[in-house]
Parts: sequence; structure tokens; C-alpha cells
Amino acid sequence: MKDELSKEEVLHVAHLARIYLSDDEIKKFQISLKKLLDDVEKINDVENYDEELMFSPITHDAIMRPDKEEGTISFDSVKPNVPHTKGNFIETQVMINE
Repeated sequence: MKDELSKEEVLHVAHLARIYLSDDEIKKFQISLKKLLDDVEKINDVENYDEELMFSPITHDAIMRPDKEEGTISFDSVKPNVPHTKGNFIETQVMINE
């Protein structure tokens, strides 16, 4: 098994990531990406993996109510209850990063 990826493989990954790599970076990533892929490949070596062994310490007895279709509210009935409107839209405060 080879110890590094080919230049073409590294360039393919760089193309997928939409990044430019210099020649020095390509050489560096030929080794480091191969190590990363080898570590990920170790997952396939796990023995005795069975879905029956997966469990949860709590039971999940969620009771879901059925969806009911109901009517919509008209804009005219909502309009008196909102502070600002613009045309057929309700203006709200900006809620970015909150």
C-alpha cells in the first residue's frame, strides 16, 4: 500500500474544495491526506458491529398527535394587531445573531 496520494488525487480534492494549492502544499497534502484517509478507513476494521448492540439509556415514548388542517387567518384580521405593515407584509425587527 502506498504512503501518499498521487498528485492528481490531491488536485481532485482541491478542485472539489475550490481551493488553489501550490506545489509545496500539494506535496504536503499527499502525505497528510493519505494519513487522514487511513484513519477514516479504520472504521471498517471495527469487528462485531451490530445494530442490536446499539441502545439508549432512556426509552422514547413520544406521543405524536395527528396533524389537523385548519383554516388560514386573513391579513385584514391580523393587520390591526401589528405595529407596522408594508403593503401585504408585516414588518418585524431584524433578528440576526440573536
